[in-house]
Amino acid sequence: MKVVLPDNSELELPEGATGLDAARAIGPKLAEQAVLVRSNGDVRDLRLPLEDGQQIQILTTRDKHDPDALYVLRHSAAHLLAEAARRIYPGTKVAIGPPIENGFYYDFEFPEPISEDDLQRLEEEIRREIEEGREWERSEVDRDEARRYFEQEKEPYKVELVDSVDGDISFYKQGDFVDLCRGPHLQDSEPIKAVKLLSLAGAYWRGDETKPQLTRVYGTAFYDPKDLEEHLHRIEEAKRRDHRRLSKDLGLADFSDLAPGMPFWHPRGMVIWNVLEDLRRRENARRGYHEIRTPQLYDSDLWRTSGHWEKYQEHMFRVKIEERDFGLKPMNCPGHCLLYSLTPHSYRELPLRLAEAGNLHRNELSGVLHGLLRVRHFVQDDAHIYCTVEQIQDELLACLDYAYYLYELFELDMRVELSLRPDNKLGTDEDWDFAEEELRKALATAGLEYTASVGEGSFYGPKIDLHMDDSLGRSWQLGTVQLDLQMPQRFGLTYQGDDNAEHTPAMIHRALLGSLERFIGIYLEHTGGDLPLVLAPEQVRVLPVADTHRADAESLADDLRVHGFRAWVDERDETLGRRIRDAELFKIPYVVVWGERESLESLALRRRGGEQVTVSWEALLSELQSAAKV
Repeated sequence: MKVVLPDNSELELPEGATGLDAARAIGPKLAEQAVLVRSNGDVRDLRLPLEDGQQIQILTTRDKHDPDALYVLRHSAAHLLAEAARRIYPGTKVAIGPPIENGFYYDFEFPEPISEDDLQRLEEEIRREIEEGREWERSEVDRDEARRYFEQEKEPYKVELVDSVDGDISFYKQGDFVDLCRGPHLQDSEPIKAVKLLSLAGAYWRGDETKPQLTRVYGTAFYDPKDLEEHLHRIEEAKRRDHRRLSKDLGLADFSDLAPGMPFWHPRGMVIWNVLEDLRRRENARRGYHEIRTPQLYDSDLWRTSGHWEKYQEHMFRVKIEERDFGLKPMNCPGHCLLYSLTPHSYRELPLRLAEAGNLHRNELSGVLHGLLRVRHFVQDDAHIYCTVEQIQDELLACLDYAYYLYELFELDMRVELSLRPDNKLGTDEDWDFAEEELRKALATAGLEYTASVGEGSFYGPKIDLHMDDSLGRSWQLGTVQLDLQMPQRFGLTYQGDDNAEHTPAMIHRALLGSLERFIGIYLEHTGGDLPLVLAPEQVRVLPVADTHRADAESLADDLRVHGFRAWVDERDETLGRRIRDAELFKIPYVVVWGERESLESLALRRRGGEQVTVSWEALLSELQSAAKV
């Protein structure tokens, strides 16, 4: 048989040859360093047989930053953790241990609770295993044999997995530890040059609150110790930038157990919110959007029509009123379709752009709530565009232009993902073929490179998802532009064409900053709380050196406020050094110190970061006006 290599050359192999056989045929060094086979985007264990004509790429320890190469390394490290846990804590039951983004975890039922202090002991045991050397042996077993094995080992979670797993069952063995696993795994433990256990968390078995709560041990592993060092530095930096800490320290937002997942915004936080809201309203007006307002609560018939009652009901808050089922809206689109349907429309009105920063509620599990980033109550810069088929391209391009205008304002580097039809889609393949091609054409016209993500579209239509990488290299989705041919049909939406016949409009869903809560949380972490002047809740703080300087300080602050800037005078009976330090902690962009030598011609200015200069009032005003432009 033959396999096809990345340079399109063919490699002849005996029938039944494995990925490792292919590596050996190319060269002994490649075979020694090989960690997995990648074939048509999928990862495969080196030990698995190849198929005739299969396209393959062999990844090695040299591919130390490749996500798939890290995946297999971390998967193997997770198995080392399970072996260590069973050895150190006899009677431990093992559950599942997958690789995840940036690391891995393994869930255990320990005979006695363990704490963060125990991680060091587990980590030392893993290092001992690596020093001893471990090789992974793969074997396929039948279901009855697998069940008997784990029953003898008194591993009830593995027994349950055996009973529920589809397809062939395989074991991986390293040392005296055997795990139920599909793979892939390293050949041996030698490539694992750096491993670190990071934290503990509680996790219900299979995510079901009615089942036992297990202990989840998180860790990470790398091919190079320097990469681990950089990763740990990023973790510490992420802790320092955690928006939950920053929003509390800066007096922006808070949470209460009496309203879990629902932020309380302080006055300083509302400054940021209102700047974004004013920007949204201004740009919507400039771009031909009409502001609307729709209800919070709808009869379940609306959600049945839209398809959400069937496909999204578990994420909705539902109530019964006078024997009727109602649901709080988790998104605006069905309500906008209902509003459209209440009056007749002509082609002359299209495109009709309807915008609403509506309050939305989603019934997220308490375990996944995360500050402003994962909430139950939120508002997004939402809009829906109803247009003719001929107008689709212009409207898609206008949405992308609007999105990039916003991202450039906040100096965000974006990348694009085209999310294609999921398995649970509504509508015909012909509709989806058309919609996906329209999005591709728009991206090509806009000159935007993108990656395609099969199965990640919404159930009613494909979408363009816009992602940013923050200052720590983490990826976040912000905006989305979606083309929907299904909802207008399901709601029976029509417009009268120039031929006097009834036609169904196309519908474009778009949110550009996304949830305002989430955007603020992400942007706080991206900037470390050093918000640009336009978003800073307090833009200038004036510090009178002594009581005799308070009147001049107040006059300067008043002048700043007259020109539209948020200025405040710190008149507290604290030392000047303490008040300067407090301004730094509050991340105030500009601090003016006013003492005996200061005047409007000579202001002592401290820019955020510690730079100290002397400027005139006119120069300060000009700098502020330039920095605050949106």
